[in-house]
Amino acid sequence: MAKRFYKNFPWLFSLGDAFIIVLSLLLSKVILGSIFNTELSSDVFYLGFLMVWLGVTLFRKDYKLGRTTDYSQTLKQLFGSVLWFVAIISVLWVLFQTYHLSRLYLLINVHMMLILLSVYRVAVHIALKQYRIKGGNYRNAVIIGKGGASNRLAQMLSYRRDFGINFLGYFDDAFTCMETKGKVSDFFDQAEQMELDLIYINENLEADKIKQIINYADDKCIKVKIIPDKSLQLEKNLSFSKYGDFLVINVNDIPLDHVVNRFAKRAFDIIFSSLVIVFILSWLIPLVGLLIKLESKGPIFFIQERNGENNRVFRCLKFRSMTPNDYADTQQAVKDDPRVTTIGALLRSTSLDEMPQFINVLFGEMSIVGPRPHTVPMNQTFKQSIEKYNTRHKIKPGITGLAQVKGYRGEIEMPYQIRSRVRLDYFYIQNWSIWLDLSIVVKTVHELMFNRENAY
Repeated sequence: MAKRFYKNFPWLFSLGDAFIIVLSLLLSKVILGSIFNTELSSDVFYLGFLMVWLGVTLFRKDYKLGRTTDYSQTLKQLFGSVLWFVAIISVLWVLFQTYHLSRLYLLINVHMMLILLSVYRVAVHIALKQYRIKGGNYRNAVIIGKGGASNRLAQMLSYRRDFGINFLGYFDDAFTCMETKGKVSDFFDQAEQMELDLIYINENLEADKIKQIINYADDKCIKVKIIPDKSLQLEKNLSFSKYGDFLVINVNDIPLDHVVNRFAKRAFDIIFSSLVIVFILSWLIPLVGLLIKLESKGPIFFIQERNGENNRVFRCLKFRSMTPNDYADTQQAVKDDPRVTTIGALLRSTSLDEMPQFINVLFGEMSIVGPRPHTVPMNQTFKQSIEKYNTRHKIKPGITGLAQVKGYRGEIEMPYQIRSRVRLDYFYIQNWSIWLDLSIVVKTVHELMFNRENAY
């Protein structure tokens, strides 16, 4: 085992980080001088920037690139470190009254850092995976207790060589195969020669044997992980709650249950919706309102009750695109719907009828990205016939969503369409990240520009 790797990698990683920071500082200075024709008054801040960044990354342990995590987790960790860096630099900037330091320089440098460090850290992540595939930076592991989820884990470790976990075999009293090293009691005789780093224990093993193995592992400084039974092998990220000395597993925890994630999503919603309201809706509402009034009698806005987070009913805003009718809540719009007005057809084909929902977002009733809300009657119908339909209401509904950018928008003609929407909404809720939201927003813009097939 290459124990030396664990000692040297953090320093090599930090050295690479330091080089990238210096490069970003120099490039920012060049950009400031050549494009904006402004000079940085002093270079003494280079060292300060570098020390603050290294302090933040070492404190947050950015060098610990998880064996089983993907690149999005690496970028998420980087984004958090950059936020900490900006916060500390801002405080120091005020405390030491360094107002002669250009704000533009700080802004350029932060953007340069994000770009260069993102490339660097993803490259390091890829290099580490390739190194592990070739047999480096590995950890020796055994599984105690065969059968069920243990077999799936062994197959995964054999298939995913990039995890760098060298599976040596099973210890089990009942099952035997080519990979079985012996009975559970034989483990204690062989473990010393196997130079183990990890022990995976099937949770169905007897409690006294589990305790004995854990005591042995503690004495030998070997990490132990419990393999949950197949009933817990769900498509979820499990988390834990601690009540004093007692631990319980949260089997249906979602990313947006955590306050930091909720704050990040809400901050994005407020900033985005505020910009749209100030720069677009401020002139769009009077213009569209005038066109609607000129064509037909009735209100400018169509206000409809829909189910939101935790099934709470809210009043969803849209530009009115139909003549007033009694079937708006129960009958979906279809192609060449006679209820749709001329200006309404234009609004619906461009999705401009949905624009007032940014006001719902600002008021906290909706989000920019999330499951699309349905009318209350439709909601009751789908809830009774579609499995896991009600899980869509764990979070706020969105103006756009994963299902919409995957092509499931507009009229629901066939049962598979609503089932597919629910599956995609469920995936989004379980795997939410700010990066996923940003990618959906970008894809939504692309869909609005190039794919209007189901907009009517």
